[in-house]
Amino acid sequence: MKPVLVEVKIDPDHINRPHAIRNAALQKAGLPSGADVSTRVTRRSVDARSRRPLFVLQVAVGEPDAVEPREAIFKPIRLGDRRVIIVGAGPAGYFAALTLLEHGIRPIVVERGKDVTLRRKDLKKIYTEGLINPDSNYCFGEGGAGAYSDGKLYTRATKRGNVGRVLDLLIANGAPGDIRIDAHPHLGSNMLPRIVRAMRDDIIACGGEVHFDTRVDDFILENGQVTGVRANGAQKLSADAVLLATGHSARDIFRTLMARGILVEAKPFAMGVRIEHPQPLIDRIFYHQSPRNENLPAASYRIATQVDGRGVFSFCMCPGGYVVPASTAPGELVLNGMSLASRRAPFANAGLVVEIRLDDVAADNNPLSALDFQASVEQAMFAAGDGVTQQAPAQRVGDFVAGNLSSNLPKSSYIPGIYSAPVHDLLPPMVAASLRKALPELGRKFKGFDSNEAKVLAVESRTSSPVRIPRDRDTLEHVSVKGLFPCGEGAGYAGGIVSAAMDGEKVALAIVQSLGLA
Repeated sequence: MKPVLVEVKIDPDHINRPHAIRNAALQKAGLPSGADVSTRVTRRSVDARSRRPLFVLQVAVGEPDAVEPREAIFKPIRLGDRRVIIVGAGPAGYFAALTLLEHGIRPIVVERGKDVTLRRKDLKKIYTEGLINPDSNYCFGEGGAGAYSDGKLYTRATKRGNVGRVLDLLIANGAPGDIRIDAHPHLGSNMLPRIVRAMRDDIIACGGEVHFDTRVDDFILENGQVTGVRANGAQKLSADAVLLATGHSARDIFRTLMARGILVEAKPFAMGVRIEHPQPLIDRIFYHQSPRNENLPAASYRIATQVDGRGVFSFCMCPGGYVVPASTAPGELVLNGMSLASRRAPFANAGLVVEIRLDDVAADNNPLSALDFQASVEQAMFAAGDGVTQQAPAQRVGDFVAGNLSSNLPKSSYIPGIYSAPVHDLLPPMVAASLRKALPELGRKFKGFDSNEAKVLAVESRTSSPVRIPRDRDTLEHVSVKGLFPCGEGAGYAGGIVSAAMDGEKVALAIVQSLGLA
């Protein structure tokens, strides 16, 4: 028979019974239970709209040998004499490197931070001593910001590249095959490091180079073209092109571009808080049950509303996760979230953020006005604390809305610790006002979301880059400087692991074309 796709809904009690899934798919396809055909789950999600959540499966029903064809994922070829410097060893940088190797171009990856294993020591110092290494932290280092922030692989930017190829390459480097079928796949911050190491090993084994503790300080410009970079003060690295994949927090790079007369632009972003609930409360709100069925994943959510025409929305939701310190320099306080693969921690957290427009922060057409605003809020949050550690100001949600200081705080997953503070006064007025109006509305829609079991921690400010490095729509080269190819989140063209990886591949292919090797 010709293979067909059917959709079946499965009770959580039966999700681990392949025979039950097979029979449901055969019945949906109009076939008897004993039919001699294969069944294969190709998509899996949870429908929690009714009082009892169900798994929704897309199942391919067809001949015994019916297997979805897969594109070959990584085919290195013999290297020529062309070299490309890649600034940043995050998903954009590493996927770009692999793509260049497939076209015979040697990638030279330079990363300011440490490799993904040694980086953990710097993360530990943030917790134990409040020390921020400006080159190796939650945002900087091998794997980028995504390596230690849950590893979400969901993207809506499916038209920007081949999502399947990205997932297959992750699977080839140790990710579980389930990421191919889950509607909202994630890897977990405990699983990502070994995948990142495997990708690095591939790059080096095929002739590429990866250099850690190598911070780019300047760009080499010759006759209006970038021909290389200067690193660690004096080291000069030359190449046929430079792919800039620094991530959204490389403020020094943005300032260096400005100093060099290389055009950058201010870009809207979002800012707010990390809102943290007990995971059983989130299960009760979004699954309508607590405790949840043992076969269901920890409940998650994606919510949005409008307040006086301004968007308020959740960001980087981490079920069964932890709030973590994501500062990239001493004297600032920034929060993010992460989960391990199991998502079994007792708390759920998410960014709850407010749209920041350019007319909110623009000053004298300064391209770094949004960045400066972002930095000023982070520094104010740190100054509000003890001036030493990364303790975060926090407030029960009900008190935040009412404008009252919390007399006590519930437990939190945030290891550096929280302290009671008037978060409603510490946040910029437009951010606080929008959140205080949005939370009661969200509480009416999702009963219990705004309860005093929940708390807000400040500040969540790194939702995306506050800067865009403009590039030509066709060539993907910088609009005014040859040889420089802005890429990924830091350049303002991606958001998350998969979209950054796809942009890395896309820009690498543009470099191949620019070098006449396509």
